[in-house]
Amino acid sequence: MRKRKLIKRIVYIFFAAAIIYISIDYSAPKEKMSFGVTFSKPFAEFMGLDWKEAYLSAFKDLQVKKIRLSSYWNEIEPSREVFQFDDLDWQISEAKKNNADIILVLGQKQPRWPECHIPDWAKNLPLRDRQDKLMNLIKTVVDRYKNEKNIVAWQVENEFFFHFGECPEYDTDFFDKEISYVRSLDDSRPIIISDSGELSSWYRAAKRADILGTTMYRTVYNEKYGYFVYPIPASFYTVKAELIKAITGVKKVIVVELQGEAWGPQMPNEMTMEEQLKSMNSEKLKNIAEYARSAGFSESYFWGVEYWYWLKKIKGEPGMWEEAKKIFGE
Repeated sequence: MRKRKLIKRIVYIFFAAAIIYISIDYSAPKEKMSFGVTFSKPFAEFMGLDWKEAYLSAFKDLQVKKIRLSSYWNEIEPSREVFQFDDLDWQISEAKKNNADIILVLGQKQPRWPECHIPDWAKNLPLRDRQDKLMNLIKTVVDRYKNEKNIVAWQVENEFFFHFGECPEYDTDFFDKEISYVRSLDDSRPIIISDSGELSSWYRAAKRADILGTTMYRTVYNEKYGYFVYPIPASFYTVKAELIKAITGVKKVIVVELQGEAWGPQMPNEMTMEEQLKSMNSEKLKNIAEYARSAGFSESYFWGVEYWYWLKKIKGEPGMWEEAKKIFGE
């Protein structure tokens, strides 16, 4: 097993090195970039915000027209067979009022920590029983919302092949069943499968997807190395996307998670402003928007709209929010 993992890592290193080499002199054709955001109600609450106020401000002030939302299992089914859709109903309704398209994430692994949002009552169920209950949740969510025309795609799980967060064992066979089940419930919308932009080959995700959703980060933090800027040109993603489309037949690649939030040794609201500025500020936000445009993709969804609003509302620092207004207004 260790030998197999080592071989996979070596193969990916060579794969990544080859893409970087090709992309150095590659000039990606620029498309008109449509920016969106990922919004998380529980993260907005964690940041001490009125989540509804923050959500509406993204539409009213930033003029967001594309949004990725989560159907968190622990919020929708807090007790067994007891479903609560009021908050997600409201989010979808308000997006519709503001003419915004929605990507809706399905499954147990969804955006924001702890990644796998499993309700307490389901955590200790036998694996097969928990999977059955998850399938029931997916059916309930899809059946409830599949007639909402502003939901333009389903995303099944979030970065399934990037093993990060407080999650149970990863079961690829069951993941494939989830994807097939969503297709059987609604074959009118594309399915997005997401993967790490920098730490994955994309192959396993892309071969299962109609649309591959990649992450795109510039400045990250690691306990061992501290702050680190990925030394790759924007065309790295373009070349990688063209190769993976040719290999797997996936139709489209978009950025579902574009860095727009400070990444440091603690959560953003637990760091000093000085620490936050090491990885994110208004100038960095401007630069990463341009970096995403240079990669040549048509859609990118920023990660951090709650953070921008927290800086403005709680910390009295509106710079990031104002820069975002310029980006969405272009």
